[in-house]
Amino acid sequence: MAKKRNNDIFERLSILLTRFAGSTPAFIFSLSVVALWAFCGPIFNFSETWQLVINTGTTIITFLMVFLIQRTQNKDSMAIQLKLNELIASSAGASNRMVEIEDISEAELEILKRHFSKLARLFEEEKNLKVSHSIEEAENRHRRKVSKK
Repeated sequence: MAKKRNNDIFERLSILLTRFAGSTPAFIFSLSVVALWAFCGPIFNFSETWQLVINTGTTIITFLMVFLIQRTQNKDSMAIQLKLNELIASSAGASNRMVEIEDISEAELEILKRHFSKLARLFEEEKNLKVSHSIEEAENRHRRKVSKK
């Protein structure tokens, strides 16, 4: 139970930090910190310690932001994939092989790309994009047309 509560705390914290990091107040705060640091330069005779303060601070923030950005990107990507899966699943003419396609290998993606290239060529032959909606429909229709010739 404590682990779930910690996960909830980190989830809420990451959401708050993500929202703040992309906001105008965050930009103003960051700009203010840099301006304050630059203003303190003459006071500290532009020493190596003075430079080290900003370098260390920005390195730490950059390090943490990389993970925060990646977390946000992963969450957004998953949400988009789920929305696309819903659209595919609800469309009668769509190919169900596209559901959860993000989990297949790169080699399998290349195979599907070739299929869709073939589908595009079949559409060009049809001259009507509304005729077929999936690879299977297009291949069957094309086979029927070829066998009639």
